[in-house]
Amino acid sequence: MTTSVKAKFRPSRVKGKTGTVYFQVIHDRVARQISTGYKLFPGEWKDGAVIFPEQNPERSGYLAEIAQSLQHIRQRVEATIRRLDESGKPYTADEVVATYQLPDDDDHHLRVFSHKLAEHLKRTGKQRLAETYTSSVNSFLRFRREQGDIRLDEIDEDLIKEYEHYLLEDCGLCRNTSSFYNRNLRAIYNRAVKKKLTIDRHPFAEVYTGVDKTAKRAISIQTVKEIKDLDLSRNAEMAFARDLYLMSFDLRGISFVDLAMLETGQLKNGYLTYSRQKTRQKLEIKWEKQMQEIVDRHHVEGSRYLLPILSEDGGDIRRQYLNALHRMNVQLKKIGKLVNCPIPLTTYTARHCWASAAYRLNIPTPSISQALGHDSEKTTRIYLSSLDNQVIDDANLTVIRAVYAR
Repeated sequence: MTTSVKAKFRPSRVKGKTGTVYFQVIHDRVARQISTGYKLFPGEWKDGAVIFPEQNPERSGYLAEIAQSLQHIRQRVEATIRRLDESGKPYTADEVVATYQLPDDDDHHLRVFSHKLAEHLKRTGKQRLAETYTSSVNSFLRFRREQGDIRLDEIDEDLIKEYEHYLLEDCGLCRNTSSFYNRNLRAIYNRAVKKKLTIDRHPFAEVYTGVDKTAKRAISIQTVKEIKDLDLSRNAEMAFARDLYLMSFDLRGISFVDLAMLETGQLKNGYLTYSRQKTRQKLEIKWEKQMQEIVDRHHVEGSRYLLPILSEDGGDIRRQYLNALHRMNVQLKKIGKLVNCPIPLTTYTARHCWASAAYRLNIPTPSISQALGHDSEKTTRIYLSSLDNQVIDDANLTVIRAVYAR
């Protein structure tokens, strides 16, 4: 049994006044109406669509908005009918209208579902993933603008292709960034499919979700030496950022979040032991004098944290970390300019630089992989599991000496 949807115009009984636009839904020969709230003059409507009279160009923008909104309403009504059809249960024209008018606050909507998903991820210790998903949904909703939230079963291939175009052309993002947002949206969508909140319409099939090769993020050993030797005695904030960068480098390219979370109790018997926030993999690093010198310069007596990046009485830890990361990268960009760094200096370049330096110093690739805590490839992890920790400790000391040697 087919259901039809038609946009209609009802002129006013008063000459010269605006009439109303509505949608007519016919199911099983029963007609019902869905109000749109829009009003038009008779000359602005023809054959079921908005037209743009030449004698009144100043209303063109308004009429264009109405035409776009009517198209959106039609899509929502048609999606409502499609859901009722897919349920396999009989329904009436009244149920079409009632279902269409349900409030947008249930799990079948992207914003609501993604918010509940993010809260679940936070409760299970996946704060970073929760933030990533939230950021991606917010980007998509900015693309939607006044149309706002959307039902999961209304997300289709055409819409996602429009979103990709918006990211690339309107926002000027590169393919990797566009792919990043779409991969996250796809992950959220797949979770919704798994929970049977929508059937899988494969909306991401025609957009790019790969990863292009990016420009190198490693800097040379010589540049690291120049950073180490900078006289920053007149700029305490920049000097602190420089020391944190060197500490990240010395600790085999430790990520900034892991550096911030280091506690004094993790340093025992000449070794620092910590678990990566990203993967929970446990790493052990031999403590060298260069590391201790940095701690001696900055450690706050009585603090449980090894370095004063976070404070026990500073409020939300995640917020403290994000603020510290921002301040750190601001200072690193200034430092990068002082040494004519060929790429923007950020906290992450220390990790790339350590790996690059180790490779150039002929340290075996398997040792480098294990030192960095890479665990994304199962075969690599199996292969590296037999390596002696002493090889990694020697590798780290070799890299540090290459920078600190006079």
